[in-house]
Amino acid sequence: MEQGQRVVVFGAYGHTGRFVVAELLDRGYVPVLSGRDADKLRASAAPGLETRTASVTDPASLDRALAGAAAVINTAGPFATTAGPVIEAALRAGIPYVDVAAEIEANADTFTDFDGRARAAGVPVVPAMAFYGGLGDLLVTAAMDDWTSADEVHVAYGLSGWHPTPGTRLAGEVSRDRRGGRRVRFTGGRLEYHDDALPVVQWPFPEPLGSRPVVAEFTMADVVTVPSHLTVPEVRTYMAAEAAQELSSAETPAPAAADERGRSEQTFLVEAVVRSAGRERRAVARGRDIYAVSAPLAVEAVDRLLTGRTKAKGVASAGAAFDAADFLTTLSAHLTVELP
Repeated sequence: MEQGQRVVVFGAYGHTGRFVVAELLDRGYVPVLSGRDADKLRASAAPGLETRTASVTDPASLDRALAGAAAVINTAGPFATTAGPVIEAALRAGIPYVDVAAEIEANADTFTDFDGRARAAGVPVVPAMAFYGGLGDLLVTAAMDDWTSADEVHVAYGLSGWHPTPGTRLAGEVSRDRRGGRRVRFTGGRLEYHDDALPVVQWPFPEPLGSRPVVAEFTMADVVTVPSHLTVPEVRTYMAAEAAQELSSAETPAPAAADERGRSEQTFLVEAVVRSAGRERRAVARGRDIYAVSAPLAVEAVDRLLTGRTKAKGVASAGAAFDAADFLTTLSAHLTVELP
């Protein structure tokens, strides 16, 4: 890495954006804080950090925000609104784009709308480079290893709880509106929308979590990232029932800082299971705070893009763009990982 490279963080004053800014500083980058609210930018900026006000409705302001930067990380949801304009600006600037989108439809749009243009421009675009979408894809890819295809993929999220940020709630509302209140699953090699009730089943998490009730087909961005590069007709995701209940309750407060880094007390265990012709492989990641851990995931992605440690062009998910096993083990300060 060339020390002192500028990386724009769009949505820098948001909950996840602040973690990303801190991680960039830890890694020797110079974060440039950007977003539409000038007052919030100034209030969140540490001394010496540059702020650049920009709005997704004003392309010229985005061009000014990205001028002279080596890359941009978009942390501003809902990504159905922000991803397209910020990607457009990254293509004009000729710099890598990474985001932390968890919205299924927004991520699908990124692959559909920008892959060809990103390839033609020689600009890497990595969506969903976060806890949802990115981490699951890395675990599945690492578990697959030398398999070229699998019959089914399961990703189970064992969260100790889930206190959603206002941004998470807003993104969820946008996604529900886009799909007319229906639910979504990935089956038969495609996204399918339905009105079926979501069953609660038991998932045998590794110890110390053990068997826990989970909401089956609690569908997350993995249903976009995993099949974008792996031949798998069935991708199913599961959420710890208590965490799902907290997310759905309007009374659940936003996450509260519980340590000097601003992380909450929330812990997680993510288990990826791939099955093929009667064989099974598993990969597990453990850590703390799903929002905080998105920062090292996104910043490690930027670091690898800027140092040429990537194997994909155009729009690519984490598992397609990077060496999944190496990527995960590199984050040992943030994740405890068990690979096949």
